Amino acid sequence: MKKSVVLYKKLSAPLMARLHEHVDVTLIDALDEPGLARLRDALPGAHGLLGASLRLDARLLDLAPKLEAVASVSVGVDNYDIDYLTQRGILLSNTPDVLTETTADTGFALILATARRVVELADMVRAGQWSKNIGPAHFGTDVHGKTLGIIGMGRIGEALAQRGHFGFGMPVIYHSHSPKPRVEERFGAQFRSLPELLQQADFVCLTLPLTAETEKLIGAREFALMGPETIFINISRGKVVDEAALVEALQQRTIRAAGLDVFEREPLSHDSPLLRLNNVVATPHIGSATHETREAMAACAVENLLSALGGERPDNLVNPSVYALSLIHI
Repeated sequence: MKKSVVLYKKLSAPLMARLHEHVDVTLIDALDEPGLARLRDALPGAHGLLGASLRLDARLLDLAPKLEAVASVSVGVDNYDIDYLTQRGILLSNTPDVLTETTADTGFALILATARRVVELADMVRAGQWSKNIGPAHFGTDVHGKTLGIIGMGRIGEALAQRGHFGFGMPVIYHSHSPKPRVEERFGAQFRSLPELLQQADFVCLTLPLTAETEKLIGAREFALMGPETIFINISRGKVVDEAALVEALQQRTIRAAGLDVFEREPLSHDSPLLRLNNVVATPHIGSATHETREAMAACAVENLLSALGGERPDNLVNPSVYALSLIHI
């Protein structure tokens, strides 16, 4: 008898066929109120869950007594109560690696768009306000040769460093839990304390996960350490930054500009002060949002889930202690 999977993310036809071959699938095609009601109704019989952008806390998980595995179509796992999943013996997997290069592309797109004021000036042209040759009031700032500061030197941070070093001749400095000798050798990168990086980098880029330790890591004190020409880039998680302090720093020109793909609350409120600032480039969390990468992420999640439900160790297991315990009990 096939196991039951609740899918709360639409998949391509080939991936749906792959799932149907091995499991019974209940598709929740929208996470609105009716969709969430259908999800809650389906959870009691679910052995597996697959999706993204839904907070799975103990309250929801308690509706699924048969649950064995959750496959997230994302690299971030801040939507999951990992301790509770582990306590319940539920395998949690994610989709790292396949989104690394695309997310780093997004980071560099924000660096370029913010430094060269691409969005602001494109809007000026679109509004019919380009009536004479531009002058210093419209000039941006160079990217090539500037110092790239990366906070969080994981896979995405390393991919960003690669683009800066080889593509734009940028000296790379970074802050991480510990020095990364391989990164230093490949890109000539240099480790810095957080205050040192904030003071020395022309571009401060966040590429670190959201944890209890990193929540509001960057606040008023940190923005004060940056210079008036510093450009701030966030492609990690919105809650790593104190957004009110960021708004203040941008309004007061404590820093030059910001390129933001993530926010404290998403979608970003229409009345957010960030949207009234012309020194902000804001995108709607598009980090990994290309057709190719999202399909690769979904395929990775499907294989993770089928492995878990088949008694095998998923390639991208977030809580490996659960699988280790299952082997002991065999």
